[in-house]
Amino acid sequence: MTNKIVNSAVRDIFNSGNYNITTLDDEISADNNCKQLLKQYHQYLLINKEILPLLAGSMASGADYYLRDYMIDKCRSNIFAISPDMIRSFAGNWYIISTLEPNIAELKDILAGVSEFYGFCAERKMIDPTVATTVAEACTDDVFYQQRIESFNEITGDGFIAWNSSCPL
Repeated sequence: MTNKIVNSAVRDIFNSGNYNITTLDDEISADNNCKQLLKQYHQYLLINKEILPLLAGSMASGADYYLRDYMIDKCRSNIFAISPDMIRSFAGNWYIISTLEPNIAELKDILAGVSEFYGFCAERKMIDPTVATTVAEACTDDVFYQQRIESFNEITGDGFIAWNSSCPL
């Protein structure tokens, strides 16, 4: 009986429909499911990818920040309704304005975890592999994100409106 409960719980975290958010209860449920899914992802990095524990933890933490803080909390969006534009909005805008000292090194670490997370999801047929590929490409646009950070730091006067409109949320 316990195995059936555990197997049912594991299936639930891999069901993309369990990440739809329309109510506060949905948001809490999606967040809890995401925590469990991230634990599976972390184990995948350690066991399947043979990534060292410190790096695997960093990658899982980066994915956690993107998924739970941005996708679920900020956007109230299903974590599997992913697109390169959402990555660009996160990395080129939200991360920058939501972080005390945004920097490309930290952002690259976050995006490495996000990219690998969606590869993990594609392997489990939770998203289309071509989507995972385009997301991975968006996660590696370091030149664009570095430029966005630098231009944000150089904003004066009413410059935020123009900066924001060039990569809106």
